Amino acid sequence: MSQKFIKRFFFGSISLLLLCILAVVLFDPFFQYHKPLPGLKAVLTDKEYQCVGSLKTLEYDSVIAGSSVAENYNNGWFDQGFHCKTIKAIRSYGATADLCYLLDIAFERRELKYVFYNLDPSALVADPETTYELTGCPMYLYDDNYINDVEYWLNKGVLMEKIPYLVAHSLVGDYDESDSYNWAQWKEFNSDMALGLYIRKPSVSEMKPENYYEDVRNENIALLTKCINAHPDTHFYVFIPPYSMLWWDNIYREGDTEAYLYNLEKAMEALLACSNVKLFYFQNDADVITNLENYMDILHFSPQINHYICDSMIDGKGQINIDNYKENIDDMRSLSYKITEELIKPYEDRIKVDIYDE
Repeated sequence: MSQKFIKRFFFGSISLLLLCILAVVLFDPFFQYHKPLPGLKAVLTDKEYQCVGSLKTLEYDSVIAGSSVAENYNNGWFDQGFHCKTIKAIRSYGATADLCYLLDIAFERRELKYVFYNLDPSALVADPETTYELTGCPMYLYDDNYINDVEYWLNKGVLMEKIPYLVAHSLVGDYDESDSYNWAQWKEFNSDMALGLYIRKPSVSEMKPENYYEDVRNENIALLTKCINAHPDTHFYVFIPPYSMLWWDNIYREGDTEAYLYNLEKAMEALLACSNVKLFYFQNDADVITNLENYMDILHFSPQINHYICDSMIDGKGQINIDNYKENIDDMRSLSYKITEELIKPYEDRIKVDIYDE
């Protein structure tokens, strides 16, 4: 093999690598370096890869933070109702530590007007440590170290799939940037879907004491209130979403009803002590949670319910204050036991039972 050929091959390979790097940096489908090029849209469909980058580089002054149930909000609903420019900070599990991590990234780069924070009951019993690295997220996209971005620059999937996807959805079709991470388009929301995905525990466990999760609950509440109190000029709209009555049946059978309600009561007390928090509670909306046509499983509701929650907060409906928070918890307690003793009965012949439960 001639020396001339080797040189050509070497310089050709280097040139190809540089072109690949240039293409990734120029189009930047994960928005690590800049907002979309003129004529292109912020096509956000892959939260593990795009959420952190979008918080670093896109234009916004408010954040919608939450789990998978928060993905189906249209940002424009909040933009119009609260006169702001929102972006989503999403983590499927909705654990407190993970969402606070994302909010920290946003606060490092923006003075936020609003944070619309979806507080799931499960977040109060989740591990109070971040889970990104543990669950295999691409950590080279989560830091500010450009050296390890070589995994981004020379990624065949980015070059052959993500960049063409960004360009195609920007130039063809009607992709709505406000529907970032929305997964509802091809899903069905009805009682058949919800009941079909509920595997019921046949036995009922002994009810846990109300303070069963006290240690982990307190750690999660401390994480959230620390974030809130560190930014007194930001208005936090914290809202607790309406899971279906199947979810309440499930936690009753797991013996978690009283502990979960007590967790929420203690979280409400702590949040209401923060002067920049408005708190909203939708769990005890009987019209929503007992209508299984609103759900695709025990907790994921349709975009219509997302819109209803947003409109309610705009109008101040469902707001919790120091005078009524215990009343709302008591109302949910009564409703939860009515569900397990009465309202679930008509559906029992359609509910699958976990035959492997002992």
